[in-house]
Amino acid sequence: MPSDSKLKTTLEVAGRKLKVSNLAKVFYSVTGFTKGEMLNYYIRIAPLILPHLANRPLTMKRYPNGAQGKFFYQKECPAPHPDWVKTIPIWSNSNNRTINFCNATDLPTLVWAANLAALELHTSLSVTPKVNQPSLLVFDLDPGLPATIVECAQVGLLLKDYFDKHGLQSFPKTSGSKGLQIYIPLNTPVSYDLTKSFARILATRFQEKYPNLIVANMKKVLRTGKVFIDWSQNDKHKTTVCVYSLRARERPTISTPVTWNEVLDVLKQKNPNLLNFEATQVLDRTDKLGDLFAPVLTLKQKLPVIQ
Repeated sequence: MPSDSKLKTTLEVAGRKLKVSNLAKVFYSVTGFTKGEMLNYYIRIAPLILPHLANRPLTMKRYPNGAQGKFFYQKECPAPHPDWVKTIPIWSNSNNRTINFCNATDLPTLVWAANLAALELHTSLSVTPKVNQPSLLVFDLDPGLPATIVECAQVGLLLKDYFDKHGLQSFPKTSGSKGLQIYIPLNTPVSYDLTKSFARILATRFQEKYPNLIVANMKKVLRTGKVFIDWSQNDKHKTTVCVYSLRARERPTISTPVTWNEVLDVLKQKNPNLLNFEATQVLDRTDKLGDLFAPVLTLKQKLPVIQ
C-alpha cells in the first residue's frame, strides 16, 4: 500500500486500476489512523472478509470526514460505478422500487467501496438469490450502562449453553463497538418469520429467567445495567455489521470473531478490554488463528422447537 500523500493516486488491484484519494487524511483522530491505513487494512483482510461479503446485499456506512464526522447509509450502489462492480437487485415495498445493492465479491470492489469512505460494511443475513431466506440467526447483545461487554459475555455464554443442549454450534464476535454478537449458522431452508419469532421468544424467555441481567424489550429506559438481547435484527429489511468490518469509534476497532474461551476469560477476569481489538491486532490474530467465522458460511443446522 503506498504512503502517497497526494490527493489522488492510482492502485492496480487484481488487474484493475483504481483511482483512490486522500490517503493521508486522518480518519481516526485519537490514533492518527489514516484513510490509506484503512484501505491497507481492507486489502490485507480481504481473503477473510470477502467470503462473508460475497453475494450478500451490502449497505455501506460512509464517513467522508472520518470516524468522528457525519455519516450516511447507502443501500443503492452508487452511480456511476465501474461496470465490474456487481449488484443485487431487491424490490423494496417501502420505497416502491428496486434497490440495487452492491455485491462485494472481489478485492477491487472492496477497495473501491473503502475509497468511498465506507468505513463500516453492513450485510444482509441472506445470500442471493435466496434473498428472502436467512442463512443465519443472530443475537445482538447490547449493554446498558453501567453494564459492559463483561455482562454481554455472561449472556452470550447462557445462549451458548442453550444451543449446546440442542446440538447447535454458535459463534461469537465482538460488535467492534460495545457489545457482543452471537451467530447461529443455519444454511438450510427457513423464513425470516420463523427466525425472528424464534429469536423474540427465546430472548423473552431469557428475560423472564434472568430479569436482573437481561432485557428483551426495545425501550432504552429499561436497559440500564442490563444486557438487551436484540432479536429484531432477524429481519430481511435489516443488516448487521459484517465480521472484520471497521467501526467508527474513537479508535479503529474491528468486529472481531472470538473463541468461547476468550468470552469466558472476559467474564472470569471482569476485564472488558480483553475483547477490544483494533485493526493491527486483528491482522495479527488472523495470521495465527485464520478465520474463526469460516464455519458460519457452510455449517447446516436447524432451529429447535422452543418448548
